[in-house]
Amino acid sequence: MPFRSPLYDRSVALAFFESAGKRESVPAGTRFFAENDKGRGMFFQRDKMYLLVEGEVGLIVGHETIETVSEGQIFGEMTAITQLPRSATAVANRASTVIALDDKQFRAGLAKQPAFALMLMSIMIGRLRETIGRLRVADALQGSDALEQSAAFEPKRLAELVAKLSDDPPVYFDRRKPIVQEGQAGTRMYVVLEGTVAVFIGGKVVERLGPGGVFGELALVEQAPRLASVSAETDCSLQPVNRAAFHQLVESSPEFAATLLTKLAERLRNLTSRLR
Repeated sequence: MPFRSPLYDRSVALAFFESAGKRESVPAGTRFFAENDKGRGMFFQRDKMYLLVEGEVGLIVGHETIETVSEGQIFGEMTAITQLPRSATAVANRASTVIALDDKQFRAGLAKQPAFALMLMSIMIGRLRETIGRLRVADALQGSDALEQSAAFEPKRLAELVAKLSDDPPVYFDRRKPIVQEGQAGTRMYVVLEGTVAVFIGGKVVERLGPGGVFGELALVEQAPRLASVSAETDCSLQPVNRAAFHQLVESSPEFAATLLTKLAERLRNLTSRLR
């Protein structure tokens, strides 16, 4: 779905897309992508995200238009970031101008405009909060559907980067000990160096993270109460990352920012799927 949020700044989005891509005019009826198209990310068939500069684009699921993309909005970003199948078909309702970015151009843009990464994270977190609220109402947070996250980062390498930006040493938790609590103010995110942690929302496990997994970044982006509780499933070692170090990593490492966006998108997809 296109972004509709008070956090969304059209000028930041335009500067980001123009830093890495070019404007392209398309006629009415142009299909940008189709529902259930699989993420490709190979050679000349890379999946793209789009900024609509002028015109209008319809998003269609089945045979029904579910949303209209207006000028200044982004569409197609979820598949471009995650390489997961498209959730809708996008068609130009009238002659339009767009800027399209593939994953390589997206990362190049992050190097030039890191503020866009933080804006995109904020909007995804807003979607997560909304989705979690709907799941609570529907009582659809089931522990049996916990997402087993793959490693986001090489833990030792990230710990070395953090050590250059922060004085926070690794911290250790015994099995079954709580690490963070839902509703707390958050001052740090954590990288799992050793062991496994479980992420709970409303007392139900929604995700498990092993070495290289990250949690707690949402509170750093928004400076808002934590969305979830996390406990040690095994004895574990964690690398804290404070807010200053986090922002420096986003600004200095496009790969760090892109990886966090990918994991946020995967979490959002996983939680949204439970509403169906």
